[in-house]
Amino acid sequence: MKFKCMWGLLGFLSLAGVSWSQAQQTSGDTEKAIIALEDQWIQADRTNNPELAEPLLAERYVCTWLDGTIQNKVQTLADAKTRKYTSAEDEDMKVTVFGNTAIATGGYKGKGTDAGKPFDEHARWTDTWVKMANGKWQVVATQYTAIGL
Repeated sequence: MKFKCMWGLLGFLSLAGVSWSQAQQTSGDTEKAIIALEDQWIQADRTNNPELAEPLLAERYVCTWLDGTIQNKVQTLADAKTRKYTSAEDEDMKVTVFGNTAIATGGYKGKGTDAGKPFDEHARWTDTWVKMANGKWQVVATQYTAIGL
């Protein structure tokens, strides 16, 4: 009887190992996908083309900006159109996956003008991504925190 249980346990552990390995692979694929989406977003800034970022934002997207103001998707895209970047870079990006949710964190440095006024920003950010019913990942929330103020 103990021998049979041991084989059952070994079988279970083998299946658990395969499941864990598949979960790790899926998680790694998701991390790469989210990093690619974050890269698309910063490319929108670099090229002063907010339309690149529009499909990334969920309809009920919420952003807490550096000064504490809260914006929805429409406000965020309208604000992006008033900003003209001379440089925009992300740094130290990390992604943690929780099923159909992913948390991306990183740093950001940007320079340019906003409605004609110069800006030079350095911030940390957190983006919450959700895999939508249509299978696409969209960001539902962003939080910026200024560095060095």
